[in-house]
Amino acid sequence: MSSFELMRESEFHQRVDALLLCLQSQLDEAEADIDSDLSNGILSLTFENGSKIIVNRQTPNREVWVAAKSGGFHFRFDQAVWRDTRTGELLAVLLSKVFSEQAGISTQVILD
Repeated sequence: MSSFELMRESEFHQRVDALLLCLQSQLDEAEADIDSDLSNGILSLTFENGSKIIVNRQTPNREVWVAAKSGGFHFRFDQAVWRDTRTGELLAVLLSKVFSEQAGISTQVILD
């Protein structure tokens, strides 16, 4: 049985809350001009060029979804990390990539 199947809703919410706060904190410390708004499990990021990336929780699926210009991505907590449900790519790697592609921000996202 995978960690996805075992995760209770309360644990899922705790993990996602910690993830979103960690991401928001890192971006607040970045030298780039990024406006972030965290509300009800949705982190909205607006970049200097006007583009947006949305990171939000999907409780029924126990997933974190990322919406970016390059597409929509779904992540599940598996083996202590958030992995793309289709490719297995790590959430931190994907976020670093879309920040670079979409907003020209070269930063390495580190998620605890």
